[in-house]
Amino acid sequence: MNDSEKLNFPVRAWTIWLLSALFMFYKYALEVSPSVMTSTLMRTFEISGIQLGNLAACYFYAYLLLQIPAGLLLDRFGPRKTTTLAIALCAAGSLIFAAATSITLAGVGRFLTGAGAAFAAVNCLKLIANWFPFKQFAFMAGLMMTVAMFGAVGGQAPLASFIEAIEWRQAMEIIGFAGLVLAGIFWMVVRDKAPDHAREKHIFPPRAPLLDSVKKILKNSQSWWLSVYSGFAFAPVMVFGGLWGVSFLAEAFNLSHKTSAQTVSLIFIGFAVGAPFFGWLSDRLGRRRIVMLWGTILAFIAISMVIYLPGIPFYVLSFLLFFFGFSISSFLLCFTMIREISLPVLAATAIGFMNAFDAVLGAFSDPLTGMVLDLYWDGKLVEGARIFSIEAYKIAFLTLPAYLILSLLTLLKIKETYCKPSYSSPLP
Repeated sequence: MNDSEKLNFPVRAWTIWLLSALFMFYKYALEVSPSVMTSTLMRTFEISGIQLGNLAACYFYAYLLLQIPAGLLLDRFGPRKTTTLAIALCAAGSLIFAAATSITLAGVGRFLTGAGAAFAAVNCLKLIANWFPFKQFAFMAGLMMTVAMFGAVGGQAPLASFIEAIEWRQAMEIIGFAGLVLAGIFWMVVRDKAPDHAREKHIFPPRAPLLDSVKKILKNSQSWWLSVYSGFAFAPVMVFGGLWGVSFLAEAFNLSHKTSAQTVSLIFIGFAVGAPFFGWLSDRLGRRRIVMLWGTILAFIAISMVIYLPGIPFYVLSFLLFFFGFSISSFLLCFTMIREISLPVLAATAIGFMNAFDAVLGAFSDPLTGMVLDLYWDGKLVEGARIFSIEAYKIAFLTLPAYLILSLLTLLKIKETYCKPSYSSPLP
């Protein structure tokens, strides 16, 4: 690089990172948005709990199907072209959802939103790998999730207030058009890699055959264990924070809908604080696995107390939800670990493979929770929407601590990377 390029490089790198992080913000706001519209959606489309769960899960079905293809496409065609189209698809899905007159069309909108959102995390991590030094990856990934979780916060209480002010369809339309604007800016500003990124070409070929890319990842048992851990660790956040937590708090703690949404958003605020902290801490310690272990244990204790400890004061509830989000954000280190065990050219594909497990658990868990709630529903209706009892929620939420226990067991199979790259020889 010449002197001018060196001077502008940090600004350009951070600008590209910020736009990628804004896509994460946008993705999470849309992902959790049904949580503040449960009663409204059940009333609008005249659906049951399991049908609402399936509607929300349409997002995860697409997210699951496209995770590995998203990584392959980003590795093959680059983030700029691929992600611009993904953001536009995400926005189009939001617009279709806003205009839907049937549950089927609403499901199509959610599916398209999930299809576009499937590229968000993989894109951001790919661009971090392409624009920042290897040693900064864990911290930058954590910082990415800070921005993303503020998107999830935006999809809670602020969106609830927005919907109260202008009606849910109009709110989703505005969000959809905002996505189209973001897609245009992304196309104009983002470039695929730093000017000096070519220095790594001696390590691996510039483009690997698609089939070889997948085989390389599938043959690594650590890719599987890290991905399974990721899926089980993150599922409770999406089940509680992404769909059912607002209505549970309203019923269990006698809170208004708006206050419940504000309280649930503390999960994502805690996550936003914890993600860069645990990235920094693990780099400082030179270890990843022990940080993930203790973070997951503390998250298990916190969410179990929220669900099953009766009569806790509101301030204790608020602290526990914040602490749950803070602690479970340590799971994000598994994305850094899969980057450390994978060839740089396979970074997006490996991360997409891991993200697929998060989508599997999300796609499975929302309808499962709705099915259990329907099974224990006592027939109570308010303005056409089903109201579930506290006991029904407690039974349906048994999966949450169970998932965290399974994630802890999975950690036993994960090998420490000691914060160093450990990928094997290049693809043949």
